[in-house]
Amino acid sequence: MTDAPPPLVLPLRVLFVTDAPAVGGSEVYLRELIPPMRPYGVQAEVALPEVPGTADFRAQLVERGIPVHAYRHLDEVAWVEREGGFALTVLSSWNALGYRKYYAGLRGPFVSLIHDQLMLHIPGLPQGLYRAFYEILQARDIRGARHVVTVSRWAAEYLRRWHRMPQVHAVPNGVNAEKFRPATPQERQDLRQSYGFSRFTVLVPARMSIEKNHPAVLAVARAVPELDFVLVGTGYLEGALRRLATPNVRFLGKRHDMPELYRAADVVLQPTIAENQSLATLEALSSGTPVVTNDIPAQRELITFGQEGLLIGNGVPGYAAALRALATHPEQRRRMGEAARARVLAGHTLDQNAAGLARVLRTLATT
Repeated sequence: MTDAPPPLVLPLRVLFVTDAPAVGGSEVYLRELIPPMRPYGVQAEVALPEVPGTADFRAQLVERGIPVHAYRHLDEVAWVEREGGFALTVLSSWNALGYRKYYAGLRGPFVSLIHDQLMLHIPGLPQGLYRAFYEILQARDIRGARHVVTVSRWAAEYLRRWHRMPQVHAVPNGVNAEKFRPATPQERQDLRQSYGFSRFTVLVPARMSIEKNHPAVLAVARAVPELDFVLVGTGYLEGALRRLATPNVRFLGKRHDMPELYRAADVVLQPTIAENQSLATLEALSSGTPVVTNDIPAQRELITFGQEGLLIGNGVPGYAAALRALATHPEQRRRMGEAARARVLAGHTLDQNAAGLARVLRTLATT
């Protein structure tokens, strides 16, 4: 159920500021959320560095009618902020201790937008030690903002409990449920043929970095050679992963046809050890594709075991057993796919996300 746009709402002008040297999930978030917030009375603009890594992305924002301010020095953002009459300045930083430069150079009032994964869930890793590093490198810096917005209820509670952020607000992620939708039987058959998916196919959509746990993917592929694994994404681990992969693993690199890949795959595998709220998980669920993933707090917020997918707590043996079971029970996969789609429609559509963020920003602008 979507929220009806409020009638006769005066526009709230918001400036989103990031120091991103390239495009990550937090930048894609802005691209997708800003246009559907307009009917809810939020008029947003984006300031981001004028560097090669953001050039294509800046063009994408402009194509969507989003005013863009490319800057080389923060003084340029300060001028935009001063002249634009913005009610809020919403901050995102890729860098350790990155927020303090905003506080020193801009006027606010400030809201920090946190997509950080917050914790690495590695067996044997002392979580208190990891929390201490996050407190020093990020949390105490983030607390300089008047309010904090994050993308999962788990993260909001975590920041309140462990990092003393009482003014933190959860706005769960959402995805475009028309773009990411289940396939018709004929469409699925045609897509599988075009991609060469002839056996049970496990899709792994993730950048190739340590927190996405691709070594576990390769170990699972080795344990179940009768299944095929399709890896989408790039990253600093790609070379090593390609050298170690078994013949049932394919690398597709960076793709722009993710909706079709989700519709063609049998299941999505995410052995991730760190998430806040995964857009890839939501995209798969919206596409009616069950997800097999690590049993960590953020993933539990999206998946109930046996309904939309499977949560695995014992690593490679558990992933291998889960995939084998799903490969031999197509009716179970079908039921999970229907439940997955229903989960997204009930609370994680793009419009629901936009309505929630607009509502929070309008509230924060008056407090």
